[in-house]
Amino acid sequence: MSEYRGRIAPTPTGYLHLGHARTFLVAQKRALENGGTLIFRNEDLDKARCKKEFITASLKDLKDCDIAWDEGPDVGGPFGPYSQSERLDWYLEVWSKLKGAGFIYPCNKSRKDVQNALSAPHEAQNKEQIFPIEFRPSSEAAKNFDSPGDTNWRFRVPNSVEVSFFDENLGKHSYTTLKDFGDFLVWRRDGMPSYEMAVVADDHAMKISEVVRGEDLLLSTARQLLIYKALNWPTPAFFHCRLVKDENGKRLAKRNKSLSIRSLIDQNKWLETKKGLFS
Repeated sequence: MSEYRGRIAPTPTGYLHLGHARTFLVAQKRALENGGTLIFRNEDLDKARCKKEFITASLKDLKDCDIAWDEGPDVGGPFGPYSQSERLDWYLEVWSKLKGAGFIYPCNKSRKDVQNALSAPHEAQNKEQIFPIEFRPSSEAAKNFDSPGDTNWRFRVPNSVEVSFFDENLGKHSYTTLKDFGDFLVWRRDGMPSYEMAVVADDHAMKISEVVRGEDLLLSTARQLLIYKALNWPTPAFFHCRLVKDENGKRLAKRNKSLSIRSLIDQNKWLETKKGLFS
């Protein structure tokens, strides 16, 4: 892609914190340095946890941090709508493409089923629960579905394939299928796409040339690269930021209100804190 297009994509499940601020400031900086466009995308697919008050707060708080965007739910643009909850028709189209090409399958196995299957001690200790391949249905299982229905759908990963990519900030990373991750969700039984599928679909549709986000999503990048390949879509560049941690060395969470952007602005501590984010 010749034109630089970046994005900031908060999930409105709480007030944004310092980690979000630093990542979004980096995204803005890279867009400006490349003379490009920055998009604000509201990733509000979790109907139970996403709240309108947090959508409003994220727009205000980021503007108060002097972060500006060229396209978004508040300013419009040529690739809208910019809220994922309004993009269901597009996700269904992508689901249909993946199903038609044989990359996904319906899955009625529960989390408990997976946990019970992973009975070996080394598997239980693995941070990433690998979906057992014996739970895969036959290749014919998806043929009778014209829509996702009320079941989960998983992406059938290839066996023992190394997925590698070069991160613009953290260098080369490699992950092996069925070792580092297994068949992953692309559609949830509540009628919504998973994070992995939705961001690939939207980053492609919105012509994003570089994805700037936290390093906690490095493994997600490997999964998403398989979706890009399955759809024969070009992949963006990736820039993963180091996580901001609290005084105990733990990654920040939205429940830590004292380190929220809003709290720091209200206490007139934002400008001082902002300097420390890049020191």
